[in-house]
Amino acid sequence: QVQLVESGGGLVQPGGSLRLSCAASGSISSINAMGWYRQAPGQQRELVARIFSDRTTNYEESVKGRFTISRDSAKNTVYLQMSSLQPEDTAVYYCHAFLRPSGSLFTNPYWGQGTQVTVSS
Repeated sequence: QVQLVESGGGLVQPGGSLRLSCAASGSISSINAMGWYRQAPGQQRELVARIFSDRTTNYEESVKGRFTISRDSAKNTVYLQMSSLQPEDTAVYYCHAFLRPSGSLFTNPYWGQGTQVTVSS
């Protein structure tokens, strides 16, 4: 059973920093991409950042220069370093992975349970 387990959310003041982590566990054959989405109250879930197996990255426009995504392939873990946080970054952040479990022919999307990030003074 593949699971994505997130950690690192919390409350931070404007201008502060947080680091999110997400570890994929279970029997995994390959991971094509891992990333982070977020969903604010009353808003649609949106892509924040994503990193592919070749380490190519892409970012949502408003977080460019402030957020950095990285990946430890040996640990099947993805990180999101968030700096210069603003109140509009407040949301539930969800880890996402596009991966192929061991024994499967197919690559499927998986989601974490979400972690709350609140930016407020």
